[in-house]
Amino acid sequence: MEGRVLRPGRSVRLVSVSVTQLAVLALSVLGSVGGLLVASALLLFHKDARARVVPWLVSYAVGTLLGAAFLKLLPEALDELPPPFAFGAVLAGILTFFILEKLVVWRHCHDEGTCDVHQSTATLVIVGDAVHTFTDGVVIAATALVSLPLGLTTALAVTAHEIPQQAGDVAVLLSAGYSRSRALLLNAYAASGALVGAIAMLTFGAKVPSVVPYVVAFAAGNFIYVAMADLIPHLHRGSATTGAVRQVLLIAAGVLTIALL
Repeated sequence: MEGRVLRPGRSVRLVSVSVTQLAVLALSVLGSVGGLLVASALLLFHKDARARVVPWLVSYAVGTLLGAAFLKLLPEALDELPPPFAFGAVLAGILTFFILEKLVVWRHCHDEGTCDVHQSTATLVIVGDAVHTFTDGVVIAATALVSLPLGLTTALAVTAHEIPQQAGDVAVLLSAGYSRSRALLLNAYAASGALVGAIAMLTFGAKVPSVVPYVVAFAAGNFIYVAMADLIPHLHRGSATTGAVRQVLLIAAGVLTIALL
């Protein structure tokens, strides 16, 4: 069975729902759980080594998020929707995540040395991560409903962002007194939100396929906000000389990765 998304003056076939169901589950796992696995591997390194590696991952994540937003998601949304509707959804995405961050529903941490480590903060890390991964699952599912290559591109951008975020979140939980196994288990529970979000979007998108382009544009706003408001300010705290050159090169590598997919 196939759904359809209406474009101005024409209709577009979506990927077969049965194929999409499998793809969404796989891509959502790649996006959130894959990021957690790589972040867990970083715990094998000394804290000083992690402090050097994580900013590199953040730089690469900035490139993948901006590349996915401007080179993949926005063009797809504009192909499906009139510009005012597409950019309106992008704006809604930016404002939504600004509000979520203001309400402290969603908190990011990429620097082990500057994060608060109170018990209440540790709880917010888990709650915020669950909200975050649920959103990631919705975004991956929405793009996979349009095309599997677009879903793969989105999952890669999500994974690149999840690695430094999960590494920072695990570090906060460790600093709050959790054991390593307990911290990883809690983050795994939070990461499972991606599967819930993916299934929810897959079900809803199949019933109302015309909403999918709006979610794609909304996702572009999500990626732009995370890159510009969360990750880039973190990079500005580093060195302004050699560090800046490395950051630009890694951001360019992230953009190029998306462009070549």
